[in-house]
Amino acid sequence: MAAIGWILFRSLRGDFSSAYFTPVDLVGLYWHLVDLIWIFLFPLLYLIA
Repeated sequence: MAAIGWILFRSLRGDFSSAYFTPVDLVGLYWHLVDLIWIFLFPLLYLIA
């Protein structure tokens, strides 16, 4: 959530444009990685045990 908040703060400040949006993409990819890991981690930790 801190990374998303950081991106929100910088976007409201006007740091990103159509020419420079790499941090937005990287935070989105990171968030989806965390989501995918949680999809597999939740069943392993709570449903199987």
